Amino acid sequence: MSDSHSHNDHGGHTHGAATFGRAFAIGVSLNLIYVIVQVLFGIRANSVALLADAIHNFGDVLGLLLSWGAIALATHSPTPRFTYGLRGSSILAALVNGAALLLVTGGIAWESVQRLFEPAPVAGGIVIAVAALGIVVNVLTAWLFQAGRKDDLNIRAAFLHMAADAVVSLGVVLAGIGIVFTNWLWLDPAVSLIVAAVIVVGTWRLLRDSVRLALDAVPEGIEIDLVRLYLAGLPGIAEVHDLHIWGMSTTDNALTVHLVMPQGHPGDSFVSGICEHLHNAFRISHATIQVETDPSHPCALAPDHIV
Repeated sequence: MSDSHSHNDHGGHTHGAATFGRAFAIGVSLNLIYVIVQVLFGIRANSVALLADAIHNFGDVLGLLLSWGAIALATHSPTPRFTYGLRGSSILAALVNGAALLLVTGGIAWESVQRLFEPAPVAGGIVIAVAALGIVVNVLTAWLFQAGRKDDLNIRAAFLHMAADAVVSLGVVLAGIGIVFTNWLWLDPAVSLIVAAVIVVGTWRLLRDSVRLALDAVPEGIEIDLVRLYLAGLPGIAEVHDLHIWGMSTTDNALTVHLVMPQGHPGDSFVSGICEHLHNAFRISHATIQVETDPSHPCALAPDHIV
């Protein structure tokens, strides 16, 4: 029995931190300035939609800072205590971001319901102008994160937050237009409730994926049956067991597996080739492979129900 290990690190975290550090800086700055504008003009216009959106945007600013910090922490080297480094912090950040967005949206919905029963005068013109500015700010910020939204759950969280904010701003613009032309004051809280529902639907997948990663589930986009099929089809492999695939972070995936090879260990180059293929075909960058050569000594971890 022998162990073989390969770690194909192509700089995923460093690349992400370097590429999106500027995006986070710009996004945080733009949105923080916009939150201040929303609060000032929301009070002046007496618009619950603008004030609720300001709270929502401020929550997203905190979320951006959290994601930015998590990506920075993920670049830290391993220590005797944290042998994988702090890569898992990106998973925690994505989880907190999803939960925080749902929590803030709940606050928006609560305030909107209260306003439905007690409508108040709203300066529709100011609402339209400020919300239109919000569409520009949020679309621009979302565009900054678009390139990385498929590969990193944290970047996807940032993208979804900004895209959701753009939808919120559009809803507020429509509410302002409706109030100007009809004087229906209930449009302000009603549109806020509709937008809150849209945000909840869009955030659910992010929260679900974050929880799965936190529980070491097989990452999205990786089919464990295809990985098993590939390994079992290699020459000299009699059995594949104790196969585990999980996310060490929102970008790096790991694998451990036992391969039974009765004809003997084929050598390090064979195992290295397997690790290279796992990286290229399945996005698994950190693979640890244990080769077992004596079938007369069955592995205690061979049954699927034993972990």
